[in-house]
Amino acid sequence: MDTYIGCDFGGTKLLIGEMDGNGNLLQSKRYDTGLNHHREASERILNCLTDYVDQVGFVGTPIAAGVGVVGVVNHENGNWISLNHIESVEVPLGAMVSAKLGIRTIVDNDVKCATRAEMIFGHGKNSNDFIYINIGTGLAAGFVVGGRILRGANNNSGEVGHSVVDLSRDELCICGRRGCVEGVISGSGFNSQAIRLHDRYSTKLTITMGEMVNVSDIFHLSEEGDELCQILTEQAVENISNLIMNLTRITDPDTIILGGGILSDGWLLPKICDRLNPSTMRGVKNGVVKSSFHPGMVGLIGAAALGIMQNYDQ
Repeated sequence: MDTYIGCDFGGTKLLIGEMDGNGNLLQSKRYDTGLNHHREASERILNCLTDYVDQVGFVGTPIAAGVGVVGVVNHENGNWISLNHIESVEVPLGAMVSAKLGIRTIVDNDVKCATRAEMIFGHGKNSNDFIYINIGTGLAAGFVVGGRILRGANNNSGEVGHSVVDLSRDELCICGRRGCVEGVISGSGFNSQAIRLHDRYSTKLTITMGEMVNVSDIFHLSEEGDELCQILTEQAVENISNLIMNLTRITDPDTIILGGGILSDGWLLPKICDRLNPSTMRGVKNGVVKSSFHPGMVGLIGAAALGIMQNYDQ
């Protein structure tokens, strides 16, 4: 059986797994990461691959591999340009993994990998024009236009978390602007807003310095009428619904897919859909839907799926 190896590198974890041609994960293993530089992270990926081969092995015969990583990638040559959008010394990660495994290897950004999973196996398989929005620790998107993933001049398209949707906010985003949507609806956004507003509203929400707030707790307390949590969820819904409508006007999709851990329990989805203007959304014929993939696995499936695309983005 021909199989495909995937590596999904995130800020805190690395997942390595094997997938068949139908998108079924046959086995996988998790490794801790926590590295801040893509050069060190590349070495970590290689070391973990050695462990995976030695300790887990393969079910089938791997014929290609894909690696999804955070940050900026040159998908054409497999080089990892930056983990944090600042450092720019390219690392030939694709060639390094290919030499390690002895098979063709493609490297791409992690959200574009998740978009690839939707494109081949998920809600996007019947669409040539869709938007995948991932709301997790941060917020980013993948755009499929005319059956191709939109990349841009620097392969850095999709950083929609830094779209300004609220000019009334004073806090400065890491990008240097104010009012970015990621600052409100994302794991980091909910956390920073909870800290900023905690003393202004009554709440039962527990905030521990040095730890991220539990977003599920925010949703639960909001249902119970908690003042702070209702404010947090209200501004999150307002911001993301405006972003969705703005993006709809730009690429004219027939499907919008929402993924990531913040959306995984489905609690926010109907609230978001209630805010979407029917006139703006009339062309989104397949609706706004929650990803059918587990948020912890979609990146791994998408990374492995890179190997299936013999003619990449064709």
